Amino acid sequence: MRIIGDGFLGRNLAAAFGERFPDVTAVACGVSSTTTAALAEYDREAGVVYDALETCRREGLRLLFFSTASFSMYGFPDGEAAETDPVRPPNAYGRHKLALETVVRSSGTEHLILRLSHVVGRHQRPHQLLPTLVRRIGEGEVTVHQGAHRDLLDVRDLLHAIGRLLEDGVTGEVLNVASGIPQPVDAIVTAIERRLGVTARHVHRPGSPAITRASVERLRGFVPDFRSAPDPEYLGALLDAYLPYYTALSKDLAGLPGR
Repeated sequence: MRIIGDGFLGRNLAAAFGERFPDVTAVACGVSSTTTAALAEYDREAGVVYDALETCRREGLRLLFFSTASFSMYGFPDGEAAETDPVRPPNAYGRHKLALETVVRSSGTEHLILRLSHVVGRHQRPHQLLPTLVRRIGEGEVTVHQGAHRDLLDVRDLLHAIGRLLEDGVTGEVLNVASGIPQPVDAIVTAIERRLGVTARHVHRPGSPAITRASVERLRGFVPDFRSAPDPEYLGALLDAYLPYYTALSKDLAGLPGR
């Protein structure tokens, strides 16, 4: 696999696949924050995608493109959001991803588009959700917006799905890859505190229920053994796997158990 990018996704893809799938180019260097307002960052990602599509077209390769299954694409629908549902992305990040999806689909190049929820695992950047929560808890105070939820997906489950999809030659599809069950951020914070043996001050900000449920029904049609959050132990297993990494990542957690 040719991987463009060496951040969180890029490093995990490289570790998982190495020399496998030599006919696949994965664009893993996209805009890393849903709140970015920097036009240059959007232009940079678009330029990379355009160049990768041209290379894939010329050399007969498949393109693997990562989009979003978050609020930025689907907003807060009443039920589960399916890939075939009409979408009106509510912010610049979602509109950018949808525009690039359109470019990829109309390129004439073999491709696979995966809309991801909040993927977590090793090599995450400090500004991303779980590293931020762990750092804030270690500092003694964490801010939580009332009603906020996040669909956390173990990167290992994403890699399993990618491997199966590529092995089976799946192309021309847009698929949600998510746990399917958004977790209340309050519950995530409490679960982290319990495992670290600390209690931080919770600062609650006003908010309304904010839940984006991405349907994984179509994904399960291709990957029947895809593991996700209907498993009641999913969140706990995910935190048990990665909290040691996040605590080591944060210099502010020197006084917590395990340091």
